[in-house]
Amino acid sequence: MSIASQLQALRILMPVMWMLFAVMASAVAVVYSKHAARTEFIALQSLEQERDTLNEGWGRLLLEQSTWASPSHVEQQAIKRLHMIVPTADMTVVIR
Repeated sequence: MSIASQLQALRILMPVMWMLFAVMASAVAVVYSKHAARTEFIALQSLEQERDTLNEGWGRLLLEQSTWASPSHVEQQAIKRLHMIVPTADMTVVIR
């Protein structure tokens, strides 16, 4: 084979090699991006589950707070712990 025919073959083969390299690089990039997307999706699901758990806890805390702060509960605790009573009319003194 002469040098001219080798150069001609190289001119034909070189674009094919570049395209093959580009296709391989693109395939690797697709696999990597798919893997990264799956990893991020798993992390997202984990965070959403944590958010839901925290929201449930927050709801329980709000319910507990409303129970402890209800007027009837406060009155019961004042009577029970502090021995307070609701004053009667004759216990009331009006100051002028």
